[in-house]
Amino acid sequence: MKAELDEQTLLKGLANNDSKVVEALYQAHFNMIQHFVVNNNGSFDDARDVFQEAMMALYEKVQTNSLVLTCQIKTYLFSICKHLWLKRLQQMGKYSSPLSTQEETVSVEDDLGIFEKQEANYTMMNNALNSLGEPCKGLLEGYYIHKKGMQELAQEFGYTNADNAKNQKYKCLMRLKKIFFAQYNMGDK
Repeated sequence: MKAELDEQTLLKGLANNDSKVVEALYQAHFNMIQHFVVNNNGSFDDARDVFQEAMMALYEKVQTNSLVLTCQIKTYLFSICKHLWLKRLQQMGKYSSPLSTQEETVSVEDDLGIFEKQEANYTMMNNALNSLGEPCKGLLEGYYIHKKGMQELAQEFGYTNADNAKNQKYKCLMRLKKIFFAQYNMGDK
């Protein structure tokens, strides 16, 4: 599907059972829902189930011409998914706050904005990490992502001891921060 399709075209395609539109909606919005569900005590399969339910709700509304869209499709899907997931968490006893329609309406836009900011920061951090080069990238990933100890990293990267590996990790972390904040500050301008 071409990126320039506007939301009304997507809704018309969905109403006409266009599989390319369904695929485009999945590609554009599933990662956002997956991120939300996984960060809120869920799994990839939970995210897939919730997103499927939301897509079915959107599809049914479009089919019956009962959809009055006052926001973007992604906001609408996020709202449905958030409600479904919080309801599921509540049923499992992992979420105790009552689901209020008014509270949900206000917070969905805020949550979506926060999510988009986090995604942008994650992308900037990933770009900064990729621009570090080796051995810094491998050392930081080994420590922070793969949870390896300093002794193990010292052996893996050929440092004489864990203290030398720790010093190098610190230098790499400072370089990463410098690169990240240079990108971050450029994004604010």
